[in-house]
Amino acid sequence: MNVLVTGGAGYIGSHTAKALAASGHLPVVYDNLSRGHEDAVKWGPLVKADLSDPAQLVAALREHRIDAIMHFAAYAYVGESMREPHLYFENNTVNTLRLLEAARSAGVSKLVFSSTCATYGDPVRLPIDETHPQRPVNPYGESKLFVEKMLRWYGEINGLNWVALRYFNAAGCDPDGEIGERHAPETHLIPLVLQAALQPDKPISIFGTDYETADGTAVRDYIHVADLASAHLRALDYLSAGGTSRAFNLGTGQGHSVQEVVDCVHRVTGMAPAVRREGRRAGDPAVLVADASQARDILGWTPVHSSLPSLIETAYRFMRTL
Repeated sequence: MNVLVTGGAGYIGSHTAKALAASGHLPVVYDNLSRGHEDAVKWGPLVKADLSDPAQLVAALREHRIDAIMHFAAYAYVGESMREPHLYFENNTVNTLRLLEAARSAGVSKLVFSSTCATYGDPVRLPIDETHPQRPVNPYGESKLFVEKMLRWYGEINGLNWVALRYFNAAGCDPDGEIGERHAPETHLIPLVLQAALQPDKPISIFGTDYETADGTAVRDYIHVADLASAHLRALDYLSAGGTSRAFNLGTGQGHSVQEVVDCVHRVTGMAPAVRREGRRAGDPAVLVADASQARDILGWTPVHSSLPSLIETAYRFMRTL
């Protein structure tokens, strides 16, 4: 299939474009490069354009004879969303509406959406499954939840077939080292801990050491970006086989604490990360862990790269190439 990959010059989008090409599909990347990297577009054409332009969207869908869409393009910084919520509702929500209208105009009826566990908000039970209440606690999560609601109505009214994939904590880099994680600013824990190992003058802050966890630090479910990419292919196959539109969690079901990440970076690199211990941040839950059994049972998806050492080793290998 010819697949439009919005945000395909970004972190998860570029890894998924590679996986699409390896499976015989043609990834057509649609990206304005405001936060992506042109050199990460290696496996198909790049349409340098913005989701805010309906005419360019429809033209790209028709010119490249697009069969399905994988939609990654979004802003994804929780802190920024709290400071500038209008950016998130405009880019993540309104621009997705424009994409859905363009897809309707061009007759594209299959879409895989990059959603997030941030739609759940503070957990009321663990592990978090797809029936958990969705009560976002920041505009980023709210902007993604709005999209999930739009997908449902576009499905019911316009016949759109969709899957929303709710990621937990994306991490790691391409096992082959061709592409990786380059955010500016970087907010993900593993690259920040690696930077603290490589640059002792830039310590990593551990926010909260008094949680009710084994070592007092917060626990998160980390999922390798290559495993996320494979889940998108599984979702595309699922839709192509007539699967019912729905959401799936993507995680491992196993949490790792911040201190475990710091310790594992030390073991993998041989360097002790510089650490600064600070108080808890408001709104940070003690534990976030996925129940991803639906993705396993229905999509046939199982993470294979997501052990903590693998996450750190692949990220470290890519970081040393920069």
